[in-house]
Amino acid sequence: MKSLALAALLTLSLSSIVNASANKADEDAVRQAVLDYVEGVYNVDPSRIERSVHPKLAKIGFYRSATDPTYRAGNGMTFDGLIEVAKTWNKSGKLRKDTPKEISLFEVLDQVASAKLVAEWGIDYFHLAKFDGRWLIVNVIWQSPPKQASQK
Repeated sequence: MKSLALAALLTLSLSSIVNASANKADEDAVRQAVLDYVEGVYNVDPSRIERSVHPKLAKIGFYRSATDPTYRAGNGMTFDGLIEVAKTWNKSGKLRKDTPKEISLFEVLDQVASAKLVAEWGIDYFHLAKFDGRWLIVNVIWQSPPKQASQK
């Protein structure tokens, strides 16, 4: 009886280790997808958008200028629109060396995930999904930096 209990405990322990390492690999892949997204724009490298974003991307956001406290809804952006942004947004090299790209993972399941990015343009929230073993960004909702953050 003791050997059966020991075998069951060993099996559970090994299963936990395998699941933890699989989850770590997924977490790393989700983080990399978000990093590809932001660095694709920052570094004028649309190939990184192509590898991290699903072709059926839905992106919408709310922006405001530094002088106007009123947020306005953008028209939304598609995958092709994001590729064009990545080709031109930082073409002049306007970004500082310390430009933010803080990534937070909220949850990574076996098929879907959610994450947050603090970037030069504001805050992005992501929904990602695993397609044929690859984590891709499917939805993005964003806003300009919050009023209190932009007044610092």
